[in-house]
This record gives sequence, structure tokens and C-alpha cells, in this order.
Amino acid sequence: MTNTPIKTKWTTLDKDLNRISRMELATSYVARPLIGTGIAMAFIITAALIAAIFFSDTPGSYIVIAAAAVGAYMAINIGANDVANNMGPAVGANALSMGGAIVIAAIAESAGALLAGGDVVSTISKGIIDPMSVQNSEVFVWAMMAALISSALWVNLATWVGAPVSTTHSVVGGVMGAGIAAAGMAAVNWPTMGKIAASWVISPVLGGAIAALFLAIIKAKIQYQEDKIGAARRWVPILVAIMAGAFAAYLSVKGLKRIVKIELEVAVLIGLATAVVTWAATVPWVRRKSEGLENRTRSLKTLFGLPLVVSAAFLSFAHGANDVANAVGPLAAIVHATEFGDFASKVSIPMWVMIIGAFGISFGLFLFGPKLIRMVGSQITKLNPMRAFCVALSAAITVIVASSLGLPVSSTHIAVGGVFGVGFFREWDSERRRRLSTGTAKIKPAFAREERQRRKLVRRSHFMTIIAAWVITVPAAALMSGVIFWLLTAFI
Repeated sequence: MTNTPIKTKWTTLDKDLNRISRMELATSYVARPLIGTGIAMAFIITAALIAAIFFSDTPGSYIVIAAAAVGAYMAINIGANDVANNMGPAVGANALSMGGAIVIAAIAESAGALLAGGDVVSTISKGIIDPMSVQNSEVFVWAMMAALISSALWVNLATWVGAPVSTTHSVVGGVMGAGIAAAGMAAVNWPTMGKIAASWVISPVLGGAIAALFLAIIKAKIQYQEDKIGAARRWVPILVAIMAGAFAAYLSVKGLKRIVKIELEVAVLIGLATAVVTWAATVPWVRRKSEGLENRTRSLKTLFGLPLVVSAAFLSFAHGANDVANAVGPLAAIVHATEFGDFASKVSIPMWVMIIGAFGISFGLFLFGPKLIRMVGSQITKLNPMRAFCVALSAAITVIVASSLGLPVSSTHIAVGGVFGVGFFREWDSERRRRLSTGTAKIKPAFAREERQRRKLVRRSHFMTIIAAWVITVPAAALMSGVIFWLLTAFI
């Protein structure tokens, strides 16, 4: 009789403690997004304070301080959205953990921005508008501010929706819209805009076709062979050598502008030399790695893991070297116009501005990047190391091919197009093999036609969302920029 009240008391206490623990868990889930937002706000404020230190005595310093804050905000959004294209396939293929991918990408992006980021950038984003058509430096500053704000807001919105978009195209749209609002339609270089519009189609189609081609080679020459390990020993060194050569040429052309200017022909020779050396080094590595492996497809995945991780790091380095200008290009233009009272087509980027861009990209990746990394890596189509390797390889080769042809391309569109290319090739190949098996064995298909339609290997909902986001990026950013420019000049 005396034990009952004690037992009841402890049971009640356990229930109360369980409620408290659940409340703490719920609070942690609610607070987690707020922590990321708080850290991002702290970085933006720090960027503004840095600008205040350098420009406290300069007339119009408040504009530079505000622009530094917006530039930091833009860099965070680039890290949250754009970097997913480099790391998503490696994470989706389980070659890298999410934490490992974020660490490698943060280091590689920062190194690329600080070591190889261009010290001269076109302030009007690849000649979109003619600065001489703008009335004066003050109007030009407000135009660049509007472009910076609109592109940052658009990339933020796309990240929230879950659509990987081109930050380069966002900046281009922002600059175009502000230029039209400031100086009319004649201020825009429409032939250049036409080339950029063409890249909407060229980038993903070329990236997807090259990724599908290499996946077809891997399947035909390795995966569908009776002796898979023997075939891998022959072909994996060749594929890794092609990847190393492509990245060497890619980094020579795109990633080392600040250190040394390398022409495309020289870059190709560098790539060929790197490919030969890599092949010679990879042959014994693959032989050692493949010893004792079972003769099945699952065993092949281990041979592509390390090359995939290395390729992801190289992609992030090159991305940091090139796309940091998207965050700080308009900011550098504002700094130059405020400091010297004029504007030019090209200006030098101060080191403190470059640091804001580099660290902002890393913060954005660390705080908000996992959402888009999961989208690109696993939610469009299922990836393994071989498929993800093809995506990374296509990104490097497509940039080299496009550079040789003088075509403007987007790294985002190439990488995501590569993922789509791999997925659609798998659908086609699966259907082809099904038809061959039913045609020879005269057996009933495993699934009805309606069921096969439901089991598509590329998620159509994500495909349509991403394509729609790509198409409206430039006009949406341009419209937002024009409205923001009008608001800035009307009320400030």
C-alpha cells in the first residue's frame, strides 16, 4: 500500500520530464534556422563595419557601407545556392559526407577567391550596359546598388524555393534592369544579352550531353563487361587522366587569371601533359585498389570515389576564382565611383572587398548550403560515384569547349544539366535493355506501362521547377532591379 503513491509519483515525474525533453527538442528545431540567420546577420554587420573603417572620412561613405552589407548578403546567397552544383553530386553519390563536403568546399572556394580571383572585374558585368550612357557617377552608384540588391534577393528566393540558379545571370539581369531604368533601352548591349540568352540552352544541353556520353562509355566498356575489374583497370586510368587534363586546362584558363594570363592553346597543352602524367600515376593505383574486389558493379564504385572528391574540390576552387566577382563586382564599382568620383568599365577590387566575397561564400555554404546540395545530389536523380564522376567531368570539358568557341556558359546550368543528362540517359538505357530482354526472351514486362511512367528516374517536378527558374532569372532580376533603382532615386 505504501509503494503505490511512490510509484505514481515517479511515473508522474517521468511524464513531466518527457514533456520537458520534447519541448527542448522542439525548441532546438525552431531555434536552428534562427541561429544561421543570426550568424549571417553578424557577418553582414561586420562587412559594413569594415567598410566604415576604410571609408569613414570619405564623402558618401554611407553608400559604400550599405553596399558592403548588401555585397556580403549576396556572397552568402552565392554560397547557399551556387556551391551546391560542385558538391551535390559527390554528396549524393556518398563519396563525401555533408560535413566533409562543406569543409572542402569552404576551403577551396576561399582559396580560389583569394589566390586566383580576378583583381580586375568588369563593373557592368561582361559589357551589359555602357557606363558612359549613365548621367553621372551618383546615378551609376545607385544603378549598381539596385543591381546588387535585386540579384541577391533573387538568388535568396531561388534558394528558398529549392532551385539552383545562375548567380551570374542574376547579376546580369540586375545590371540590365538598373541600366534600362537609369539610361533607357539604348544603354543595353543587346548582342551580348543575346549570347547570354543562348547560354540558357547551350550550357545545360552541352553539359548533359557530355555527362551522358561518358556514362555510356563507362557502362559499355566497364559495367556491362563480363570481367568488370579487368575492364576497370584499363579504362579508369584513362577516364581519370581525361578528368585531370580537363581540370588542368580549365583552371589554367579560368582559375589562374590573377596569377598569370594563359591562352587557350597553351592551356590545352598543359591539360594534355597533365593527362599523360596522371594516367601513368593512376595505373598502379587502380591495380592496387582493385585487388580482391568482387566482379560486380558495386565494386567499381570504390575506384571512382577519390577522383570524384578531387574533382569536386577543383570545381569549388575554380568557382571561387570566377564567381566571387558576382558578389563583389558591383560593390567594387560603387567603391571606385565613390572614392574617385567617376566610373570606368573596369576597376581593381580592393583586398578587403575580395575578403568579404570569399568569406561570405563560405558562410553561406556552411549555414544554408545543405538544402541545395541535397537537391542537386539526390532529389533530381539517384547518383553513384560513376554517375557523379561523369557530371564533374562534363563541367570541366564543357567550359573548355565553350571557351574555345567563345560561347558564354553558366557553371550552374552545366552542372545541373549534367545531372539531368545522366538521369535521362539512365531512363533511355533502362528502357532499351528492357526491350532487348523482352524481345529475345519473349517474357512479359516486369511493370505495366503506367507503372513504368511513374518510376521515371528523373523527378519531373524538380526538372520543371529548375527550368522555369532558369528562364525567368534574367527578366525577374531585371524587373526587380528597375523597381529598386526607382525607389532608391525617388526616396533617398
